[in-house]
Amino acid sequence: MIRSSVSIMIWLLLTVPAFADTVLATRTIRAQSLIMPTDVMVTEGHVPGAAKAADQIVGMEARVALYEGRPIQLSDVGPPAVIQRNQIVPLVFQKSGLQIIAEGRSLSRASPGERVRVMNISSRSTVSGWVDETGTVFVTR
Repeated sequence: MIRSSVSIMIWLLLTVPAFADTVLATRTIRAQSLIMPTDVMVTEGHVPGAAKAADQIVGMEARVALYEGRPIQLSDVGPPAVIQRNQIVPLVFQKSGLQIIAEGRSLSRASPGERVRVMNISSRSTVSGWVDETGTVFVTR
């Protein structure tokens, strides 16, 4: 009797799908909008690549339009942009103890940790660099 109940429990564990939580949008969220707690809800179900908890999404920025009732993919959100297109930003070049600081105009939006192209205002040359949390672009060559 014990042996058959164990085999039934094992059979149930293997055949009954496990459910996980998935985060859904409660309204249509436009791209470049900050996601607020009222914009999401957690429901039962598993969608590969989708957020499993609201705290993974709240405070992030939508990279694409997120539609009401659909799961929110982690790849569709990211940290909020600290640099806007055409914004004047500080450019910093550092190498071997030398530091050069200049002003540049951002050619696109960017979040901390992202790479962005910037036009040096003085020389009109275009360089690429990494954005930090303050909106400073660190140029590397």
